Amino acid sequence: MSCLIVRVALDQPIPILFDYGCAISPAPQLGQLVYVPFGRRNLVGLVCELAEQSDIPTERLRMIEAVWADAPALSAQWLALAAFAADYYQRSLGEVALASLPSALRNAKRWQRLAIPASPVLLSGESSQELAAGSRPTAEAQALPTGEKTLTSEQTNVLLALNTARGFSPFLLHGVTGSGKTEVYLRMIADLLTRAPLAQVLVLVPEINLTPQFEAAFRARFSAGPAQAIVTLHSGLAEGVRARHWLAAHTGQARIVLGTRLAVLASLPSLALIVVDEEHDVAYKQQEGLRYSARDLAIWRAKQLGIPIVLGSATPSLESWRQAAQGRYTHLTMQRRAHAEAVLPSVRLINMTQTTPAPIAGLSAPLIHAIRERLARQEQSLIFLNRRGYAPVLACDACGWIAGCVRCSAYTVLHKLERVLRCHHCGWQAPIMRACPDCGNLDLAPLGRGTQRVEETLAELLPSARILRIDADSTRRKGSAQALLEDVHAGVADILVGTQMVAKGHDFKRVTLVGVLNTDVALFSHDFRASERLFAQLMQVSGRAGRTGQGEVLLQTRYPQHPLYEALTRHDYAGFAATLLAERQQARLPPFVYQALLRAEARTLEAAQAFLMQGITLFKGLPGAEYVICYDPVPMVVVKVMHVHRAQLLLESASRSALQSTLRAWQPYLRTLKVKGIVRWSVEVDPLDI
Repeated sequence: MSCLIVRVALDQPIPILFDYGCAISPAPQLGQLVYVPFGRRNLVGLVCELAEQSDIPTERLRMIEAVWADAPALSAQWLALAAFAADYYQRSLGEVALASLPSALRNAKRWQRLAIPASPVLLSGESSQELAAGSRPTAEAQALPTGEKTLTSEQTNVLLALNTARGFSPFLLHGVTGSGKTEVYLRMIADLLTRAPLAQVLVLVPEINLTPQFEAAFRARFSAGPAQAIVTLHSGLAEGVRARHWLAAHTGQARIVLGTRLAVLASLPSLALIVVDEEHDVAYKQQEGLRYSARDLAIWRAKQLGIPIVLGSATPSLESWRQAAQGRYTHLTMQRRAHAEAVLPSVRLINMTQTTPAPIAGLSAPLIHAIRERLARQEQSLIFLNRRGYAPVLACDACGWIAGCVRCSAYTVLHKLERVLRCHHCGWQAPIMRACPDCGNLDLAPLGRGTQRVEETLAELLPSARILRIDADSTRRKGSAQALLEDVHAGVADILVGTQMVAKGHDFKRVTLVGVLNTDVALFSHDFRASERLFAQLMQVSGRAGRTGQGEVLLQTRYPQHPLYEALTRHDYAGFAATLLAERQQARLPPFVYQALLRAEARTLEAAQAFLMQGITLFKGLPGAEYVICYDPVPMVVVKVMHVHRAQLLLESASRSALQSTLRAWQPYLRTLKVKGIVRWSVEVDPLDI
């Protein structure tokens, strides 16, 4: 008697499906989770194929032990999405499919305790009769709901274009900070759910700390529906909560799913619209494990399903900007702020080579004076410095010693409040020493400044001011970031000192002044994307000023004539993007070419580079290698982390398909390499950090 053969994807780096026999009745379906033996342990796997025969003899086949039959199977469309991501990012199907599931679902012992949501619900009491896919919105569907904000003419025009979109329709919504992009998202979603109450919407935001205010806005707008209709998905959720939210989306009970990059791989059987807010943000690119771009996968998913996708940003990525320029995306713009009294803030450059008196801990006299004026008017100021801690390094003036990490090739950061030196790469920390370990000098001094030092200096200069610091150190405890942000909104703070955590997305209605410190270092970075990121960051943080009135931005620099700063003072993203694209095209850099990295980690740098050199030898014999440039291996910028040395080599091609096919053919040979001391290696497609 023949045995049903079930081919299962497991979270393993081997790019194959594993054959198992099955005697369970009813037999598992495609897309169901199963519990199977693997080696000396048991794992949760995903059923990807059913067959009647196997290359493995029947007597050697191991049997499936359990099937999670309570939950609906993952759809063929979702399996196709996982397969595409695995193929494009050069990983096994199991590494993509299983890793994208909440950890509770990957634990078979918890299956019985996971409550499967009941049948789908509606957001409101509207009829569940959906409109035909190609129908036009009715006049009632287009009518503006009562109690909502009055739209500007730009918002109205944008909504008209969005609400009439059918099929795969990628939109680039270029709206300046404060132009009301969130309101546009809310109106578009409301229109869709009026026409199709059973539809699902995916809204992506770049960072966890942005989800509370988005969730509050969505729940306030769609309060007529049940609470289960809106769920969040991000890594900050407790294991059980994330699993329940994922299941609500998977069963169709959740109408709106709001999440960070991991939500792009959520199972949404009735997905009808995708919104990617701050689409330019590098946080959408996963930097560990499966190094995928959530924005790019969202675009592919929209095309797969034939649905609209909106990419919103005040500073679009150059990749999206070029797509819009070539007509592949519909380009929509909102160049005025939504609030009737709000205008874009004025940007003034403070030349740090000419300021008198001398700056105090990096704070110039004009900036301090501007902060005092806001205090007198009971307005809020935001001081932006994208460097946490007290000072970047602790050094000895006598011999030149600098405090470094014992596990990494990096300096430790001085954290004065905790009285520790901490490595921001591996987390190692040690108490601040009293004397230089090399020469015994007692006069150790901090070099540079971080948010803690700026906070301390402001407290000394302005003792009556209420100062809040928001960075990764002050928000370590769960819920602390949201609590601090609520204090800012409530007016508890006069001065907010923060890193990139406060630079984007937040609607600080009382902030009228933004001061920007220490950004010049990015002007001379080895990273060709540094200027693009800096401009976006400065535009975003500038946008926190004057959300409901007139705002001012004071930017301290030693290079006030730099074209980047000049474009910033004009709020001229289009001109700056055109300049960058011309430079990239001339230099043959993305988005005009496609890149991948082969990284190696080993006990010594020599071993890592030896692995890469052997990889180059194998690469040269591959078919199609002549269309791909393979550069020599180099140490990574931070060459050692946690006692592991790291090196990489860059591959580049004008043809995406040529690069992909070459990588696909290369990896089986790389798996055969045996280099003493090698720890691990990986391939990253479309890297953002080189």
